[in-house]
Amino acid sequence: MGSADTVAELVRRQWGDQRVGLRCQELTLSHHQIAAGAAARAALLVDLLPPGAEPHLGVLLDNTPEFPLWLSAAALAGAAVAGINPTRRGAELACDILHTDCRVLVTERAHLPLLDGLELPGIRVLVTDTHAYQSLLTPYEGAKPGEATVPGARVGPGTRMLLYFTSGSTGAPKAAICSQGRLAAAGASLVDHFGVRPDDVHYICMPMFHGNAVIADWAPALAGGAGIALRRRFSASRFLDDVRAYGATYFTYVGRAVQYLLATPERPDDRDHGLRLGFGTEAGAVDAARFEARFGVRLVEGYGSSEGGAAIQRTAGTPPGAIGRPAPGDDLAVVDPETGRERARAVLDAQGRLLNGSEAIGELVNRGPNPFEGYWRNDAAEADRRRGGWYWTGDLFFRDTEGFLHFAGRTDDRLRVDSENLAAAVIENILARWPDAAAVAVYAVPDPVAGDQVMATVALRDGVTFSPDGFGQFLSAQADLGTKMAPRYVRVVERMPVTATNKVHRVALRREGFRCEDAVWWAAPEAGAYRRLTAEDVAALTAEYAAHGRAHLLGAG
Repeated sequence: MGSADTVAELVRRQWGDQRVGLRCQELTLSHHQIAAGAAARAALLVDLLPPGAEPHLGVLLDNTPEFPLWLSAAALAGAAVAGINPTRRGAELACDILHTDCRVLVTERAHLPLLDGLELPGIRVLVTDTHAYQSLLTPYEGAKPGEATVPGARVGPGTRMLLYFTSGSTGAPKAAICSQGRLAAAGASLVDHFGVRPDDVHYICMPMFHGNAVIADWAPALAGGAGIALRRRFSASRFLDDVRAYGATYFTYVGRAVQYLLATPERPDDRDHGLRLGFGTEAGAVDAARFEARFGVRLVEGYGSSEGGAAIQRTAGTPPGAIGRPAPGDDLAVVDPETGRERARAVLDAQGRLLNGSEAIGELVNRGPNPFEGYWRNDAAEADRRRGGWYWTGDLFFRDTEGFLHFAGRTDDRLRVDSENLAAAVIENILARWPDAAAVAVYAVPDPVAGDQVMATVALRDGVTFSPDGFGQFLSAQADLGTKMAPRYVRVVERMPVTATNKVHRVALRREGFRCEDAVWWAAPEAGAYRRLTAEDVAALTAEYAAHGRAHLLGAG
């Protein structure tokens, strides 16, 4: 179909195309209807934005048809979409909306309770599944693409398109900027890499507030003229039924999605579908092989810094467990974050296990030009990301003797749980409300398959005994505890370990993890409640790490 410089141009190309462009449950829209719906919403948005305001809108939706329609509308209008995460709560949720200067917030009735009690001054809230919304939109239904743009805006490659949060860091929120040009180029690149065809159907089951679904699923479908199919929220049990019903050929995944699919009961018709490719991160080599053996679908593991500053591509000969080699044009290196010196090449045994982690693991940096476009109103975070003229990914890697890069975890105090980045300090502040706690520290321990799990160390008040039921009841009562924040492991200590400067000794806590001498309670996946971690549990967990090639991460604090 040829390349395009902007997302707006890709949306305009849909005008007049009567092929099926979107399906979601019983709803079917043609490409033309998508372009027409986007034009109507763009015209409405232009009228709703106050004069002189930043042309930003927040989208607090599940994967409903309104989400891609508003993405397309923003592109036509020259506005930017901030994807708002519905698993956030309270002040953190309000901060995301306010930080990105949203003057319009698009949501649905299911998420209205999240907004109760929040101070959102000057923000117009549109509730898509209401008669009021339809009445508001009706006068604009005759609009055509390109007729309505933000006053003074010239839509071009540099026009802001996305503001998406890359982590819940302890300082000001970090909303990465993605321009129309970068998003269009990312879509075109994946079209070429995976041979996306106009008769393909991209199944979008990962949340669209996340960069994975928009950049790696929606954008290549738009660039390649393919259709999309939506699942409101990921469902492992409905995955194959959806794939068959929609004729899906491609999907993206993050984190544990693949593991959840493998956990479903095997069926004789597991290979009876048209799916040919899955693209994502953190499935792990073991589960990727299991997935292909069971479903007949190749999974391509990739790595791309959410901000666009570094990318790794899987190439021919990439060994199991490795991500691949640097993308063309990227000068990637694994360095000591303190000195900037390149780390030693990794030594692997016959099973691919890392033997010299202390010398080989370092932070991945891009020393060459890169498309990182900065953070919205966070100069300090942007300067830290670009320090010394390099792009620092914040991710740990090691490089083998053949030059292949292997992911090894996250730096600092961030946690990545089930593909969602969390901040330890936010969880600590919530746990600190527990009346029995004298001190709390939260940190990441590696997940046996991918990413991290949340671990908390708690020093109890004098005379208090840890009650697993009481702790669980406390967590359930915290309205701002996000769905990914509850600790998997709770270590109970008499006194919190501290450094010489009286700071919590997080390095020691991470290094010991759940394999320590103190009592550890855990929320076993099958239990649904906290119980004491036993020696047998530790042995079984250690074996699980080894089976997924992640045993070297234990004790690597």
